[in-house]
Amino acid sequence: MRKQIAAANWKMNLTLQQAEKLMDELISIPHNLNENQEAVFGVPFPYLVSIINKLAGKNNAFVAAQNCYDKKSGAYTGEVSAEMLKSINVDYVILGHSERREYFNESHAMLAAKVNICLENGLKPIFCCGEPLSVREAGNENSYVETQLKESLFHLTAEQLTGFVIAYEPIWAIGTGKTASNEQAQQMHAHIRSVMAKQYGAAVADSISILYGGSVKANNAKEIFGQPDVDGGLVGGASLVAADFATIINSLK
Repeated sequence: MRKQIAAANWKMNLTLQQAEKLMDELISIPHNLNENQEAVFGVPFPYLVSIINKLAGKNNAFVAAQNCYDKKSGAYTGEVSAEMLKSINVDYVILGHSERREYFNESHAMLAAKVNICLENGLKPIFCCGEPLSVREAGNENSYVETQLKESLFHLTAEQLTGFVIAYEPIWAIGTGKTASNEQAQQMHAHIRSVMAKQYGAAVADSISILYGGSVKANNAKEIFGQPDVDGGLVGGASLVAADFATIINSLK
């Protein structure tokens, strides 16, 4: 059975002191993760080691970087490599978030290279995909997302994609308060799974965790996660409130 994942994306928020306080609050709230469920914390680079240390010994709780560079090492001032992340025991890396695609012009080819270097270093990508409002309104969301998957993931082997994590984020629902309806989320998640099944077979597709990322909150997580092809969420704003994110974790199926 594929993993059900509640992934926090803190984005560029919180001081170290605020981050540590948030994590202490979260740890103090009772929440049960069974062997099929994970909580993942996507924290800013400067706090990775601190949060990794706070989660030491906690079952099914992992830390994600919010990005990494697509080169092994070298004269790339300001960048962080997959090798560096692995050396401090990071588990996951969020790749291709819509904000990085938009503000930092990350291309399909660059993201394919980032996926490769993460896998080479034993890091698990959380690969983000999703359409802007204009594409949704034109009715072209399926082909748009399919292109993102094909261009950045279809070079991988079936083995590499077994147990992979994809996050679908309708860009028009990120931080806007708008949320895709349960039906819209399920429709796109089912489409993503069918695209992967067509290329790699049903067994691989069924092993992929597909998270929903678009204004997931404590009061809607249970319904969204209850859809058959929704395997958890990539959560922004609500992950900055301990009680809310604990509720979201407890909403995993």
